[in-house]
Amino acid sequence: MCVGLSAKVVKIKGDVAIVDAGGARKTISSELLTNLNLGDYVMVHAGSAIAKITDDDADETDALLEDL
Repeated sequence: MCVGLSAKVVKIKGDVAIVDAGGARKTISSELLTNLNLGDYVMVHAGSAIAKITDDDADETDALLEDL
C-alpha cells in the first residue's frame, strides 16, 4: 500500500516546490507536474508531487488520516 499526503504549494523554484502539509513545510520535487502554481494542492509521495488535487480532495484526505 502506498500512502500519499495532501499539501499546499507555497513556493516554487524550477522543479522544486515547498509545500505546507498540515503546518509542516517540506521541500519536494515538482518535476512530474506541469503548470503548477502557488496555492495548488498536490498529492505528495516519496518526496515528489505526483498529482494535482482539489481543495476538497485535500480536506477529505486530511479528515481520513485524522480518523486513523
